Amino acid sequence: MHLRHHLTRLLAFALLVGGLAFVGPSPATAETTWTPRPEQYPGTVTQKDVPIRMSDGVVLRADVKRPADASGKAIETKLPVLVTITAYNKTVLATGGGGLAGASPSYLVKRGYIQVDVDARGTGSSRGQWKAFGARENQDAGEIMEWAHSQPWSNGLTGMTGPSYMGISQLWAASAKPAGLKAIFPQVPGADVYRDVVASGGQLDVGFIPLWLGLVTATGLIPPAFAPTDPAAALGALLDHLGSAGTFTLPLLLRAVVGGDPNYDGPFYAERSLINVIDQVDVPAFFVSGEYDLFQRGTPLLFENLRQRGVPAKLIIGPWDHLQASAGKEIAKAGYGTLSELQLRWFDHWIKGVPDPALDSDIPNLTYFDQGPDTWRHSSGWITDQQATSFRLSGSATNAKPAALTTGAAQDGVSNVLPIPVAGLCTRSLNQWTAGILKQFGPPGNPCFKDNKVNDKLGVVFETEPVTSPVKIQGPINAHLFTSSNSGDGMLSVAVEDVAPDGTVSRLTGGWQVISHRALDESRTRYLNGKIIQPFHPFTRDAQEKLARGEVAPIDVEVFPTAATIRPGHRLRLAVQAFDVPHLLPNLKLALGSLTVMKVHTSAQYPSELTLPTLP
Repeated sequence: MHLRHHLTRLLAFALLVGGLAFVGPSPATAETTWTPRPEQYPGTVTQKDVPIRMSDGVVLRADVKRPADASGKAIETKLPVLVTITAYNKTVLATGGGGLAGASPSYLVKRGYIQVDVDARGTGSSRGQWKAFGARENQDAGEIMEWAHSQPWSNGLTGMTGPSYMGISQLWAASAKPAGLKAIFPQVPGADVYRDVVASGGQLDVGFIPLWLGLVTATGLIPPAFAPTDPAAALGALLDHLGSAGTFTLPLLLRAVVGGDPNYDGPFYAERSLINVIDQVDVPAFFVSGEYDLFQRGTPLLFENLRQRGVPAKLIIGPWDHLQASAGKEIAKAGYGTLSELQLRWFDHWIKGVPDPALDSDIPNLTYFDQGPDTWRHSSGWITDQQATSFRLSGSATNAKPAALTTGAAQDGVSNVLPIPVAGLCTRSLNQWTAGILKQFGPPGNPCFKDNKVNDKLGVVFETEPVTSPVKIQGPINAHLFTSSNSGDGMLSVAVEDVAPDGTVSRLTGGWQVISHRALDESRTRYLNGKIIQPFHPFTRDAQEKLARGEVAPIDVEVFPTAATIRPGHRLRLAVQAFDVPHLLPNLKLALGSLTVMKVHTSAQYPSELTLPTLP
């Protein structure tokens, strides 16, 4: 029992790191015509550490779980195969992992599927060196699916499951167009490695990435399960994994800290970013996302791409952090069934070809949680009939006194944003950017996760008068702030918030932008009614430029997408600070420039504003 408990906690830490829109009633109240079918088989049986040889000769290892009869013998009938590729050690996932790794595979296996869990190259029991979605590993994903398609117990039809790393692997595999792949079910996948998580706004993530790199390495150093029967192969795998730590993981971290190439977007991140290959994915995909997830920004972009190209895709966005969305335990609250039931329905239709004429009427393309009224809503797409609504910053704010947000004329003002390096510690950002580990294992009811009031005192805020009609937000947001800096640099950390009549401040979403990375790529920036709602910054070394002394420049801060309603009597608030710890910290080259006073300017000459995509 002690070992099982230890592995459960280890797994939790591994997952840490690793048309016209219609807004309808809560789907939980809608009638669903579909009911899950019962089990076909009474049990399952697993073959451990099956070798899979890649085209370059490296051997990966897989566990194959098949349906079994009452005697425990594997069913001989050829069946569809579902594959999960993980970097978190498949043995750890299977031993005490439970719902933290997603839905239990036994549910689908007992209903006529075969589950294959594969350790990614350089992790778990697999040989090779891990390079975090390097080109060779991404090629492996397609080859693994070709292998699953051709096995004697496979009927040639395949699908994929899994959250986070496992969700990202699904889309890399799909981009290779392997024979037999008919559907995928990616939970919380990222799209753009640099912007989604590694260096949001141009400053390094230190809450999630170092732990993730370290914990993938740690789970890779657990001796493979086959070690007693094949010690030479097991030793070879462990030496490969140690080599990864010495040649990839540690050097990457050190180069990032001192301000080297990992601080800038470029070929390293392009090679690892799904957004660059998503156009090659053409299999039906069911996405799950979280409004407080690590990949809050990226998952909707992937969903949108498929929908725009006519590929069947659905997305459920819940009020979840990374661990919650990975587990999927609360997905039934959206009104369509449990995670296992959703996967069964999706795969039965798209893999087994079971007719399901009510699938699209039962489950809209997009289902999302509306923060504020805290209800579920649905739509035909992510950005459909929204309009850009801008609120001007007005007047001067201090740490003790808010200034205004207004749709009218702005008053002249200058607000000093002081360098207070504890900003971020008492906010929901702390939980989000440690993947939900604090909410999962910390003391219950942390008031910082529910009320941003204390943290907002560490910067300046701009807020509206109590609104008289609902302000319905859905999509990405832009804070266009005219800024100057004593050092010529610094980081703007902003939060979009809801202030209740009783003074409670709910953080809805956030965004970050290093001043010297303010260059804008207009060709990749997203506009709505002529207004920027999702800026795209190059984040390259060549594009980096500090402000001159006394220079005031517009800084577009990409605020990550969300869905929320500011209800009558509530206030919309924009909070601006200089830090968001422990989420982001400057590298050594940027550190001194970050300890500076920044000024946000508001006037007719400097029209700082917050632009939201709002529903009519």
